[in-house]
Parts: sequence; structure tokens; C-alpha cells
Amino acid sequence: MYKLLNYRFPFLLATLFFYVGSVTSQGITIPRTPSPASSVNQTIGISTIAVDYSRPAVRNREIWGKLVPYGWNKQGFGNNKMAPWRAGANENTVLTLSHAAKIEGKKVPAGKYGLFFVINENNEGEVILSKDNRSWGSFFYEEDRDQMKSKINLRDIPHTEELTFEFINLSKNGAELVLNWEKKQFPVKIEFDVDKLVMENAEDELKGPAGFSWQGYQSAANYGLINNVELDKAMEWIDKAIAINNSFTTLNTKGQLLLKMEKKEEAEKLMESALLIATEPEVNTYGYQMLNQGNLEKAIEILKMNTKKFPNSANAWDSLGEGYFTTGDTKNAIAAFKKSLSLNPAPNVKANSEKFLSQLGSK
Repeated sequence: MYKLLNYRFPFLLATLFFYVGSVTSQGITIPRTPSPASSVNQTIGISTIAVDYSRPAVRNREIWGKLVPYGWNKQGFGNNKMAPWRAGANENTVLTLSHAAKIEGKKVPAGKYGLFFVINENNEGEVILSKDNRSWGSFFYEEDRDQMKSKINLRDIPHTEELTFEFINLSKNGAELVLNWEKKQFPVKIEFDVDKLVMENAEDELKGPAGFSWQGYQSAANYGLINNVELDKAMEWIDKAIAINNSFTTLNTKGQLLLKMEKKEEAEKLMESALLIATEPEVNTYGYQMLNQGNLEKAIEILKMNTKKFPNSANAWDSLGEGYFTTGDTKNAIAAFKKSLSLNPAPNVKANSEKFLSQLGSK
């Protein structure tokens, strides 16, 4: 009996070591070394990109061509096939897309993907997304599971000790996801069709609680207006908003849509009726809207109308002064600012009128 136990001891010890390690990792949470887990995410429009990865350090090692071999390589374990680099350490580096995107110009559906890179000696490389995202490293990589593959050009950068993913060069529709390590940067361009996604999402949301209020239809129509997309759909939405709440806000949005659709006469007629129910701040805002659009004559007309409707409003006179100032009418600008100051304006309005009078050389 003793001999039998003694003979099997090395096997039992190895087995015990394995299970102690497993139980310990499942029993408590301990720091993960030497390549700690990390994550980074970025919102583009209403879409999100997330990267979960592990962060090895350089630690005075030769990275490219040594620790990370150039090109494709056999792993010597797993399926033992030619494979790219895991883009980190430990498990797969995982890229998650909330919506369909274009990566390096190639369409990629929403979902989770194993992210891999290849580096060559000439600073050329490849980015690869695999439908397999739960593997360990590159040991079980299968090329026929690729979702996309694209050539990339690496960049030389200052030393980065810990492998780091980040997002740079953000725009309305996309960003560059970059991996920085040692003195190399792997850039990957990711883009979303933001306007299309927002409009599709609006259509879905308006089937729920948002569709029971005018604000939902108003905000959806306003997005189409501001971004000049799907104007016919935006017009449908603003008509629904007006049916619930016939106000200057909703009518103004429709008026601006009509102008975008080159229906100027219809827009002007609508705005005439909208101004009849507008409050002082709404008329004021519309006047500035005309100024910003370069329609100076109309802006002065609107701002003058506001002072007639609300002759004791210091803010209305101050705004008219700004309108005249913009058109270069110094005389009327000075008169309007002085009128504003005579009406005991709020501190911010007073400061604004005094500032412009100073610029105009008047006290």
C-alpha cells in the first residue's frame, strides 16, 4: 500500500496543485498579474465600441520579432495552425460593437469579436476580427471563422510600457481605435452611419412611451432638420407633434423644414401665424435665428416687432440693439441699447448693453 501511494505521489501532487489553483481562483477575487485585465469604450452617436483586453508590459524585453513574432505563426499548442497575434495577453482581446459598423471600410455586423493583429518587419500589418471571441490567446484560431480582415499600416510612436488601447481622431461618425505598445501603434478606423441609426432608432422609440408626447416627435423631427436627413420623415413627425401641441416651438420646426425643402412661401405663411402665439423669449430666439442664417432684414423686422409687443422689455431692446449692430446700423444700435438701459435691465442684460455701447464709442 505504501509503495503504491509513493509511486503515485508526483501525479497526485500535480493534480492537487491544479485544483488548488482552480479553487483559489473561484473562491476569492485576487489581483491578476502580470498582465492585468482592462477595458476601454467609446460612444459614437448612439453606438458604442468596447475593447476588453489584458495589458502586458515591455519589461526590457524585445517585443517585435521576438516576443511577438513577425507575420503568421504556428502556436505549438491547441490546433497548431498558423495564427495572428492575440493583440494582448491571456484570453482573446474582445471588440464589441453595439451596432453594425464599417471597420477599415468593410461592413461588420453588431456583436462580439476576437481581435487579432499581424505585424511585419516593414511596418505593414493586418487587423482581423474573428467570430470566435472566447478562446485563450491564438491557440485555437481558425481562419475560416474570420468576420473581416484588412491591411493596416503601423505607426512609430514614443515608448509605451504597458499595452494600451485608446480611441483617437474622433468625429461625428467614427474614430480610430489604436493599440499602443513599445514603440508601435496599430490603427483601426471604425465608422457608423450615425444619422441612419438615429432615425431608425427614433422610429422604434416613437412606438413606445416617446410616441405619446409631442416632445418625442419634436426631437425626432428636429434631428432630421439639423442634420438634413430624411426630411419627409421629419415632416411626418413634426405634423404629429403639432397635432398634440400647436405651439411656436413645433410650428417653427415645421417652418424650418419647409425652408429646407425649398417651400419658402409656405414656410413664411406658417411663421406669420406662429409668431402670433409666440412668447417674448420665443420671438427673440427666432430673431437671432434669422441673424444666424444671414437673413438680416427679416431679423430686424422680427426684433422690432418684439419691442412693439413688449415695449417695456429691456431684453427685447437689447436684442434689437445687437441686430442693428450686426447690420452695421450704429445710430439705431446705440438708441436701442440706451433704451434697454433705461428700463432697469437684469444685470446680464445691463452688462451686455454697456459692452456694446462701449464698443460703439457711446456712453
